Amino acid sequence: MAKKLPATQVVIVGLGWAGSILAHELAEEGLNVIAFERGPWRDTAVDFNIASAPDELRYSRRQELMLRNAQNTCTVRNTPSETALPMRTWGSFHPGNGTGGAGNHWAGITFRFQPHEFRLHSYLTERYGKELSKELTLQDWGTDWSEMEPHYAAFEKLAGISGKAGNLNGTLVEGGNPFEGPRSIEYPNPPTAQTYAPMLFAEAATNMGYKPFPVPSALLSQAYTNPLGVKMGPCTFCGFCTNYGCANYSKASPIISVIPALVRKRNFTAKTDCEVLRVVLDSTGKKATGIIFADSSGDEWEQPADLVIVTAFTFENVRLMLLSGIGKPYDPATNTGTTGRNYAYQTANSVRMFFDDKNFNPFIGGGAIGMGIDELNNDNFDHSGLGFVGGGSTRVTPIGAPPIDSRPVPPGTPAWGSKWKAATVKNYLSFMSIGCEASSYSMRTNYLSLDPTYRDPRGRPLLRITFDFPENDRRMSAYVTGKVMDIARTMGAREFYPSSQTGHWNTKPYQSSHVVGGFVMGADPSTSSVNKHLQVWDVPNLFVVGASAFPQNPGYNPTGTVGALAFKAAHAIRNYYLKRPGEMISV
Repeated sequence: MAKKLPATQVVIVGLGWAGSILAHELAEEGLNVIAFERGPWRDTAVDFNIASAPDELRYSRRQELMLRNAQNTCTVRNTPSETALPMRTWGSFHPGNGTGGAGNHWAGITFRFQPHEFRLHSYLTERYGKELSKELTLQDWGTDWSEMEPHYAAFEKLAGISGKAGNLNGTLVEGGNPFEGPRSIEYPNPPTAQTYAPMLFAEAATNMGYKPFPVPSALLSQAYTNPLGVKMGPCTFCGFCTNYGCANYSKASPIISVIPALVRKRNFTAKTDCEVLRVVLDSTGKKATGIIFADSSGDEWEQPADLVIVTAFTFENVRLMLLSGIGKPYDPATNTGTTGRNYAYQTANSVRMFFDDKNFNPFIGGGAIGMGIDELNNDNFDHSGLGFVGGGSTRVTPIGAPPIDSRPVPPGTPAWGSKWKAATVKNYLSFMSIGCEASSYSMRTNYLSLDPTYRDPRGRPLLRITFDFPENDRRMSAYVTGKVMDIARTMGAREFYPSSQTGHWNTKPYQSSHVVGGFVMGADPSTSSVNKHLQVWDVPNLFVVGASAFPQNPGYNPTGTVGALAFKAAHAIRNYYLKRPGEMISV
């Protein structure tokens, strides 16, 4: 029996980007906020000290910042007819653990989604009609660009994003992304400096008629003080970025950009090493009364609250809703239910290139240092007659080349011995790749549910992932990878090796941590779980915020949109909900 604690006004589940933003905004409103984090407390000065942060064995190989699989994992399968099996080590994606969540080890690439993405089903239906594949279950978001843009701007200011605007208030600006939606502000910081490989790519792309631009980056180009008064420093191109915390206070993250200001508030409390087990509903099922959580000793407690906000990683957002009996579980056979619906991913493509006459110094870099083009992304090109929709963000972003994992050698090279050593020496400095991080569109048989067999250490069902790449996405992958190869061929490499998604989803190789959907937003309660304010239908004092709200995934990284949704939900709570608690459908 859980022991009951004194009530608070707001409970927040998960202290990553979304949770820290909402906690700060609501604490600013004067509310008493308690945030719960399953993992440990993390602090830049202690956990990512400059003497210990660049440790490839610790952070990349042993995945110290990731959720432990023994603590919690998920089961996976490609189709509903298969039996799912548990992931015993992380491969395809890397869920974070501890304060900051996946916002600590992210790369820092920070795009805004394009305006048409928020009404994607309507937009593509209007443009392509019957050509649109019937296998896809695309949905509109229930919001639009005019509602999202101010919150994108708020997140960019908070994180100090470095970049170059391509569209300021409807006026195209040379040097920025010409395909982005109209922005109300320039980026808070100018673009980062570029290393050789991105500039070589940009030159080749320009010669082919593309319009390259600096990748929008949460790696700061200069010293910056954000609106919360938090000071950050410029990126040093250390090369230990993706999968690592930042020792230099240069990569925006919750523990660098928000939490230092948040912990100074007397009306905020953080409880770490505390796992939330379920959201508690009253007898009507229409009101959340709080949460049940287990502390580090395994004891269970009930924390009553007036407002419950769930802001965990996509998987845990959906699992917590399923375990709490919130929403009807999605059934692919009948295409009914909303909890678990429209799970999507990211489609990773690349071209690897080996040169004879280049020195890229690949150890110099960062997760979001690079140049990109957007002509091959989303609906930025005419898809008529192609047999697919969607596309990808094409870019060169050298993240660094640490000594264990960065041994680029051509296919067919022996895995060990003198020939492998010679190939490593020959290719280490002269290798680069062009990536194309592409859209993942939802289909009926891709969804999240509770596993009937496998359970966590507390006896609760694991989350079951049913996912495979739609035929639409495989066709898109082959097309955009072919276009990237056309660019690569002009760059003078000795050898080229394209990689696109031709087969089934495989959980073993890392592809992306951009998992989305399962508790999606929209205007129709029969096909969505939350409204445009991230408020759960029929449970108005419960909000679920994160990439779980995406009905599908475009060819962009999701973090900027997660941050914008957090500010959007906070704005709605502060300006509408607190004045008149209840469903905010009309505003």
